[in-house]
Amino acid sequence: MKAWTLIKNGDPLHAFALRELEAPALKPGNVRIACEGFGLNYADAMAVAGLYREAPPLPSVIGYEVVGRIDACGEGVATELKGKRVLSLTRFGGYAQQVVVDLRGVIPIPDDMPIGEALALGTQGSTAWYMATYAFPLMKGQRVLVHSAAGGVGQLLVQIAVQRGCEVCAVVGNKTKADHVRSMGAQHVIDRSLGDYAIQARKLLGKSRFDVSFNPVAGATFKKDMALVGSGGAVVLFGGAARSGKSGGIFATLKFVWDMGMLLPIGLMMRSKSVIGINMLKLGDHRPDLMSRCLHEIVQAYGQGVLRPHVHGAVRAEELPRMLSELAAGRTMGKVAMVW
Repeated sequence: MKAWTLIKNGDPLHAFALRELEAPALKPGNVRIACEGFGLNYADAMAVAGLYREAPPLPSVIGYEVVGRIDACGEGVATELKGKRVLSLTRFGGYAQQVVVDLRGVIPIPDDMPIGEALALGTQGSTAWYMATYAFPLMKGQRVLVHSAAGGVGQLLVQIAVQRGCEVCAVVGNKTKADHVRSMGAQHVIDRSLGDYAIQARKLLGKSRFDVSFNPVAGATFKKDMALVGSGGAVVLFGGAARSGKSGGIFATLKFVWDMGMLLPIGLMMRSKSVIGINMLKLGDHRPDLMSRCLHEIVQAYGQGVLRPHVHGAVRAEELPRMLSELAAGRTMGKVAMVW
């Protein structure tokens, strides 16, 4: 089988090689999928940059979700699943023409479901659903701040929050993205290219505060968000984009940590604020049942017409290095799907 193999860290344009590898061995409780394609996620860009601690050692095949058809079933798996078109989460290995996965991370999808929309519901969809439903359940009337709101996770968070009756403030990087999140129902939009988002947010809030911030940036934005969130609220951290794309090695990492500041538990208690950290890879390792539930629930919401993920494009897999470079630079909007 062919697989895009990460051979070195650095610029995505020069970090990969398309190689012929042996198909993965089938294990009990697993299925093998012949892949139509796979999705790109910001965590991939972090892994390419050498900033994702859980990434497998080089050379490796990364990737967190695929769409394809089950072509073999392991011991204990019903054989009638063979031939079914599915969306599947992967614990790496997704940039390949074949994957072997735990059945709990697999869900059948219609034959006519567009591949980009299906892949958008995988890692990014499960992440958004878990955060908004289980980590910090969104309720009507809450004020919600969403960073990177035009991205894969952000666009779904905006839609979930709007559907649940929240007042949404979406942070984006340019006017095109601002227009896009408005079309999804965001009542307020902050364009970072026009100035410090926190200053714009304070003008918008007046004496009020947000109930929650969904933040994949971290760094200096964390302290700003803690000041923007009121009592009973939380900052939900699910990424470290502020560290990505910067050289400097350990010194840049230390600055990233320093910019976030220090927290004292007693201070959180006295102000009645929370910090919630999200790492879906760790959640999947510890609670695969909950990961499976999130995947099934967001696919169900899609089927009911509640969510409509935006797809940046479905691009030939040969274009992987270029598209991952575009994603890392923030030049994509919504889901990037790669097709074999």
